[in-house]
Amino acid sequence: MAMKFFLVILLVFPCLLSPFTSAESTDFEYCNKRANYDVKVSEIDITPYPVHGGKTTTFSIKAKTGKNLTGGKLVIDVNYLFFHVHHEAIDLCNETSCPASGDFVISHSQALPGFTPPGSYTLTMKMMDEKNEQLSCISFSFSIGFFDESQALAASS
Repeated sequence: MAMKFFLVILLVFPCLLSPFTSAESTDFEYCNKRANYDVKVSEIDITPYPVHGGKTTTFSIKAKTGKNLTGGKLVIDVNYLFFHVHHEAIDLCNETSCPASGDFVISHSQALPGFTPPGSYTLTMKMMDEKNEQLSCISFSFSIGFFDESQALAASS
């Protein structure tokens, strides 16, 4: 009986601490700390956070540039532990309005597979212009949770 109570507390307690968590600002690093990238990233928000398999997640990247961006692509690579698990190239103008200059936001939504292994992931995003020259490169970590807290709260109601 005590063990069953302990398991219930272990599963429900994290839900009670953050039932309304919807977004999180994420720390990031530039791929080359010495590079003077044309696009400077100021903030990354992940919604909803924590991320869960079977759900759509939106990565919003606030950035600034002195250039007039009229096209290009985002090259995204994702690693799980030490394994490369995802690669895609996306048209930059599908993720932000082009032409872009000054402050702008790149917003990319990704529907994750129903079963996505929980744990820590690392995403690297390279921003390339229409001539395939690198404008920026960032890397950040995010976690995929074991279960969806909203479903756990609904089940406990």
